[in-house]
Amino acid sequence: MPSLMVDFIVSLDGYAAAEGWPGFWGMEGPEYLAWIGKGAEHEHVALMGATTYRLMSGFAAEAPDEPGLAELTATPKVVFSSTLEPPLSWDNTELVAGDAVAAVQDMKRRDSRPLRTIGSLSLCRSLLRAGVVDRFRVVVFPVITGATGRDRIYDGYPDIALDLVDSRTFDGRLQLLEYVPTVLDGPPGVGG
Repeated sequence: MPSLMVDFIVSLDGYAAAEGWPGFWGMEGPEYLAWIGKGAEHEHVALMGATTYRLMSGFAAEAPDEPGLAELTATPKVVFSSTLEPPLSWDNTELVAGDAVAAVQDMKRRDSRPLRTIGSLSLCRSLLRAGVVDRFRVVVFPVITGATGRDRIYDGYPDIALDLVDSRTFDGRLQLLEYVPTVLDGPPGVGG
């Protein structure tokens, strides 16, 4: 059965982006970019919601020859949305209008390729809450964006215990942390 990985890049204070800051907060380095490129070699299915689809397909249309975007265009993608209409313009993209959790459970049963999310905070929240996420990976960028941060990643999440299974530092400053998540009914050791 394939695994599902939720994959985020975050500021230290848990934001996915910040007003006026460039992508990767302008701190991506050669080691990290090379690692991202290597990850593209492993075939997987990218999962996303409508907002991320609109953003990323727009980037891909504007810069189709940019290596990272060209690789993402070639990657099989599934978009969960009740607002988008077929056919979708981005190559290799399937639209699923139904329940995302049920669709991902079905994909995990019938497909052998690993599944990975791209952005899509509410989709990831739903998948974690349903307990279908096998790995939770974050790359923490050394910046606090308290004044300009937007898209707080963990708001609305259930309580989750995280068992660290991998860690790595890129370019002497970016920290990758990979966990196996377990959704909790409440704080550990409380209750009967």
